[in-house]
Amino acid sequence: MNQWLVVALLTLMAGAAMPVGALIARIEHFQSRWLELEFRHTVMAFGGGALLSAVALVLVPDGTKVLALPWSALCFAAGGVAFMALDMWLARSQRPASQLAAMLADFVPESMAMGAAFAHGESSGLLLALLMALQNLPEGFNAYREITRSTSIRSGRTIAVFAGAALLGPAAGLAGYAWLADVPHVVGGVMLFAAGGILYAVMQDVAPQARLTQRWSPPLGAVAGFLLGMVGDALVGG
Repeated sequence: MNQWLVVALLTLMAGAAMPVGALIARIEHFQSRWLELEFRHTVMAFGGGALLSAVALVLVPDGTKVLALPWSALCFAAGGVAFMALDMWLARSQRPASQLAAMLADFVPESMAMGAAFAHGESSGLLLALLMALQNLPEGFNAYREITRSTSIRSGRTIAVFAGAALLGPAAGLAGYAWLADVPHVVGGVMLFAAGGILYAVMQDVAPQARLTQRWSPPLGAVAGFLLGMVGDALVGG
């Protein structure tokens, strides 16, 4: 299959997990207390595990492989600081879509990095697409809940916005495939920047909100999310 089409389809698949997560979040009264508490927190923790696996198994190893240590450290730190600045701006402006902004802030650079990885013929591109889908599903779930509970925007319109946002994936992925293939150092910097931002987001937003006293499935969900990334890494690497 044409590589351009492969990149477009895989990034679209990863982005489509956002509206799918929002559709799942529309289920309101299915064992409502369990849904509102343990299931929701487990979904968040699963997303956190998937995000950490993307950082540990793809973004940091592939980024540091092409960049010297000082540049690797600078790009990683810059990602964390940039996500902190975005977080502070969203908190000051009281925006009702902070989860959506955070989701897109890591989805776009990851898509660019995935497209560039395919241009280099690296197997990590396929793994990154899988991990992006795994993390976008719970992020779409949480972002939908945040928007519908804090605004009067109708659920159908919110899901349509998420579906439109999914198209950013192919645009960024094809840009990475076309323009970043010949500059591996830039690709490495993008990967490490995204990794620093994702780690900040996990520690700031996902981990604290996923915890429930006397509930054990949320941390197990994080283990499951990371485990899927580990299995994917072994299968693709093998």
